[in-house]
Amino acid sequence: MTRPGRCGWCGTDPLYVAYHDTEWGVPERCGRALWEKLILDGFQAGLSWITILRKREAFRVAFEGFDPGVIAHWGEAEVMRLLADPGIVRHRGKIEATITNARALLEMGGPEAFADLMWGHVGGGPVQNRWASDADVPAFTPLSERVSKDLKRKGFRFCGPTITYAWMQATGLVNDHVTTCFRHADLA
Repeated sequence: MTRPGRCGWCGTDPLYVAYHDTEWGVPERCGRALWEKLILDGFQAGLSWITILRKREAFRVAFEGFDPGVIAHWGEAEVMRLLADPGIVRHRGKIEATITNARALLEMGGPEAFADLMWGHVGGGPVQNRWASDADVPAFTPLSERVSKDLKRKGFRFCGPTITYAWMQATGLVNDHVTTCFRHADLA
């Protein structure tokens, strides 16, 4: 059931409501923050976002503030350390993808080059969608398919069209707050 004035997906959990009201869909321009959120969306695959949200601070500690310059140099010892960390999602493929993605990010020129490329996909400003209900919001779009392909060409992993679209929504590359949500107008 959609709560009046807010997207229905966030429910009533105070952490989720605060995330919806203050972060989700806000245009993120910082390349490092964009990259962190892409990594966390990759970890979310197969899980609920609230699971990742509850573990986000532990992820930040475990992944040293999501500093790609540090993570790019990690190897098997760090993978094993992370697999033993109960504060994060312990999935070898996702951990290894994070290291691969840090290397790919640096290879493409670093966080700000990443931000420039991603914002270039949307013409520099958020795509303004006008969904009437949560049921109208797609899981992925032709745009997220193009962005996903671009990321994969650059060496990124765990960035399929669905993960990429969720990330684009979260980082404000697209405004997917439903039109009855107070945040839709705020971010338009």
